[in-house]
Amino acid sequence: MGSTGFAVLAEGLAKRYGHTAALAGFDLAVPEGTVCGLLGPNGAGKTTAVRIMATLVRPDGGRVAVAGFDVVERAEEVRFRIGLTGQESAVDEILSGRQNLVMFGRLFHLGARAARRRADELLERFDLTEAAGRSVKHYSGGMRRRLDLAASLILAPRVLFLDEPTTGLDPRGRNEVWAAVRSLVAGGTTVLLTTQYLDEADQLCGQIAVIDRGRVIAEGSPDELKSRIGGDRIDVVLRDGAALPAAAGIIGRICAAEVEVDTDTRRISAPVRERMSTLGAVLSELDGARIVAEDVALRRPTLDEVFLRLTGHHAVEVPA
Repeated sequence: MGSTGFAVLAEGLAKRYGHTAALAGFDLAVPEGTVCGLLGPNGAGKTTAVRIMATLVRPDGGRVAVAGFDVVERAEEVRFRIGLTGQESAVDEILSGRQNLVMFGRLFHLGARAARRRADELLERFDLTEAAGRSVKHYSGGMRRRLDLAASLILAPRVLFLDEPTTGLDPRGRNEVWAAVRSLVAGGTTVLLTTQYLDEADQLCGQIAVIDRGRVIAEGSPDELKSRIGGDRIDVVLRDGAALPAAAGIIGRICAAEVEVDTDTRRISAPVRERMSTLGAVLSELDGARIVAEDVALRRPTLDEVFLRLTGHHAVEVPA
């Protein structure tokens, strides 16, 4: 199983728990030095895939290589080259930030001096130096997750697995973690990120794999996935809901496409090919028909729309 140029290469992974198939022919190729997002609802198989890649669970079928080594046959080699940050914080709340990192360094068999030196390097890298001597119980959620990331990088892993790292964080905490992830990738680390937050995948990932029922059903960059469902769209919000049928007819004719009408928000949406000429034509004809638009916008499809089109349902997001 060759893996040249790929930090992660999975082929036909299968895993069952009783009568439930968590993975059913899971394939994935992640180039080195990139961020790949695994996007899917609860139960899609994201966490199971990560646990197999991180050597925590053995697959029932298929093969996967991480950092060039088979995760079953060469598990120790894989563990030496990866980091893992799970959904739950792994740091000790009683200890200080520095004490946590020194402890993790010692657990990774670093000498006392090397563990202290590595702790200081990581504290500075993740902007935690000022808080290094404080007990972790006094850290914000974003600071704890950054400390978690730091702990997973004690041995400077080639591949870092992040399993829903920002679940439960406020917007500021999420932005702090995003900045930390971007810094890691700039330094050459490959990141495999599982998330239910669609904006997170859009912000961080150069590659996204959409998972449903244990297999990858689509993959590509965020823009490539959005382009698969028709490119740009025009949204028109009317002042008077009674004008929706007439306006929908006008917009559908100009766009030469089927329109979507939301009566609750008085919104009409349709795909467009020529952005500006379509926008001008729609505004002109609505004005000629004396139909008042409160808001008109051109936009790209969202990842939620991609997910809806691919799976038949919206992605389930966890409230922040």
